[in-house]
Amino acid sequence: MQTAPVVRPAFILLNEADNVAVARKSVPAGTPLGPDGPGLRDAVPSGHKVAIRAIPSGQPVIKYGQTIGLALTDIALGDHVHLHNLAMQDSQVRHEFCVDARPIPSLPHREFLGYRRPDGAVGTRNYIGIVSSVNCSATVAKAVADRFNNKGGLARHPNIDGVVALTHGGGCAINTNGEGYRYLVRTLAGYARHPNFGGILMIGLGCETNQIDMLLDRAGMQEGPLLQTMSIQRSGGTRKSIEDACRAIDGMLDAVDRAVRTPEPLSGLKLALQCGGSDGYSGISANPALGYAADLLVRHGGTAVLSETPEIYGAEHLLTRRARTPAVAQKLLDRIEWWRSYTTKNEAELNNNPSHGNKAGGLTTILEKSLGAVAKGGTMPLEAVYEYAEPISAGGFVFMDTPGYDPVAVTGQVAGGCNLICFTTGRGSVSGFKPAPCIKIATNDVMYAHMEEDMDINCGGIVGGEETIEAAGTRIFEKIVEIASGGRSSSEIFDYGDNEFVPWPLGAVT
Repeated sequence: MQTAPVVRPAFILLNEADNVAVARKSVPAGTPLGPDGPGLRDAVPSGHKVAIRAIPSGQPVIKYGQTIGLALTDIALGDHVHLHNLAMQDSQVRHEFCVDARPIPSLPHREFLGYRRPDGAVGTRNYIGIVSSVNCSATVAKAVADRFNNKGGLARHPNIDGVVALTHGGGCAINTNGEGYRYLVRTLAGYARHPNFGGILMIGLGCETNQIDMLLDRAGMQEGPLLQTMSIQRSGGTRKSIEDACRAIDGMLDAVDRAVRTPEPLSGLKLALQCGGSDGYSGISANPALGYAADLLVRHGGTAVLSETPEIYGAEHLLTRRARTPAVAQKLLDRIEWWRSYTTKNEAELNNNPSHGNKAGGLTTILEKSLGAVAKGGTMPLEAVYEYAEPISAGGFVFMDTPGYDPVAVTGQVAGGCNLICFTTGRGSVSGFKPAPCIKIATNDVMYAHMEEDMDINCGGIVGGEETIEAAGTRIFEKIVEIASGGRSSSEIFDYGDNEFVPWPLGAVT
């Protein structure tokens, strides 16, 4: 999937086995399929599929050399192939564990400028975090952050990037023996020890189910000068709590401000791989380019973290082939089975995943979307599979089980330790994810030009044949090093990223 696509005047053929090609731009009816081919029967929008040979009803539709669904009706040569004539089928892939797990060819030593923390982890930013144990303390947390960020509280501490209020909608009326509680505790603890934070203040209401003392105990964490806790009921209300919280953070400022960037090996980087607002070009341009960049990072000793389990459904066999051990491959399949059960229990199906925007951009089934999404993971061996928000300890290419919903997925990756995010998009995305900087990567020229202020990199040249996947991937890799060393991404220039902390709200609320 990382070989260069074949670009024709109006269409891109991704694999010689394919029976559909992708429109490079909006193509009117009557446009020839090739020098000697017939004209299109229908107009085909940009990024959408066209049949390059007849496909009988019930037969597979092939893209990337893989089945993405079945023909609902007889599809003629030159037909537009989309929701009206392409149906989802259950994924029926053949697994060959570990056959593509090969040694990792290393690259010469390379460094970035990061913050080395006492536990040995390396940060790319130097924030102070306010962790809410429960939604009831969110208002106080936001008020405290506002005082420091917008009312002069950091005026004498220029080396602190800001104060981040990590607020959410849960923390009470939840079963402390259930998955949802375990995920919430792991997420909050993961952010509390994240290397992009120099100091942490945890704020609770006082009577919530998610007691801070219990959280710290389960996570093996202890209070200290740079990890403090408080509750609103103990302080005596919101005004007194805001004052107490501000005093606590004031006491951290000098120590956090003294942190300095030092040269660190690229093994200190943990990169979250994400895509959102995908289109028909995502699996052709930005995703494989990001995969090439991820391979470069892994070859330098870093970690690249793929996630969004519903968005690898139908492509999981490509990952189990790369698993380092059969146990790693089986753990991935176990998470797929969990999702089958989870969606059935909630009267849904995995093919619910492609959104309205995905479909408008040319993606028809989750199988098609997954084959493009998995390209973000490059070609290196799969070293480990993690559950949601688990601490990521393995280096190299790994996978984390998360939903496909971007804010929830990224929250899990950051909780696991990711200190940087690369986010590909074809329809456009404007999210930031404090405390981790987010690099936005456009799949096509049109969207990039329309939303250039929010984008960091454009991979549209791959679609037109002006740039190779390797060249674009190298540009992404160099941007990763630049941003990790303190360069600001587009979302950081706009100071976005305060609203995307979304722990997975799993389980019953009583």
